[in-house]
Amino acid sequence: MDVVPCLQKRAEVDVLVSGIQADLALPFEVKYRMHGLSFIFGKKGGVDLWKTFMSSTVRRLVHEVNTVPIEQYDLVINDFEPITAWACNTREKLCIGLSHQAAATDAQAPKPKEQDMLGKFIMRYYAPATLNYGFHFKRYNDRIFTPVIRQQVRQLEVSDQGHYTVYLPAYDDARLLKQLMRFPDIRWEVFSKHNRTPFELRNVRVQPIANERFIQSMAASSGVLCGAGFETPAEALFLRKKLLVVPMKNQYEQHLNAAALEELGVPVIKNLKSKNDLAIESWLNSKRTIAVDYPDCTQDIIDRLLDTHLPKAAR
Repeated sequence: MDVVPCLQKRAEVDVLVSGIQADLALPFEVKYRMHGLSFIFGKKGGVDLWKTFMSSTVRRLVHEVNTVPIEQYDLVINDFEPITAWACNTREKLCIGLSHQAAATDAQAPKPKEQDMLGKFIMRYYAPATLNYGFHFKRYNDRIFTPVIRQQVRQLEVSDQGHYTVYLPAYDDARLLKQLMRFPDIRWEVFSKHNRTPFELRNVRVQPIANERFIQSMAASSGVLCGAGFETPAEALFLRKKLLVVPMKNQYEQHLNAAALEELGVPVIKNLKSKNDLAIESWLNSKRTIAVDYPDCTQDIIDRLLDTHLPKAAR
């Protein structure tokens, strides 16, 4: 949402989106939409590997890789997107990776203690780029930048209205209700990937994902409980909200993120089971937030990439 407008100030830009798990509408034209490869969320706190495998067919994937017209473009900038990455890889065309995943897998970024060979393999070969730049919760070297915080979020009025905002798409609503109602004195605002009709049960309000409502809820919250993704934790930190993260099972990127967040001082729990109630209560009772410095320098980053990698004839 913020990177593409910065690119458009400098060049003609065509956008390709692949995958079937997107929840938010994009505020600009998308020229190419492809099936690609998507991780399918389960309902018990992790990625459903079987559904992920079944949702993808090798024949369709190969067809998309072979037919995307990358030869028409002076430069391909890739946000961990497999179709253009493999199209560039198989046709020996320069592909500049600009993604959080590139930073999370960098040798200088924090790593989890547990080894995950399959996860490492996926992160390495899912969307291979020629050269990588990345975004992370802090700068670990000169090719890693702090998060891009959307202007929508930068302009929010921050307050504390006493509720906690929840976004855990790998859990279904019934499981979340059961777990969160164990804390009856807390008002929870859950944003659900599994329900299109808002409802309220005791101290838990469940509503479908909607960008504006979600960021307003987060800005007015006492804290944010979410998965160990990148954008939501980064925005919560920027808003100076208490943050508690639950990394998805079978999602190595989230465990990389959890390691980095834990290094910053953010509490991490493995799941929402009752054995973690004391950790959740401790977080609810705490007033500690993490101070971060996330300046608005997206245009500077884009200018650096284009000045370095865009052919002079195309500038």
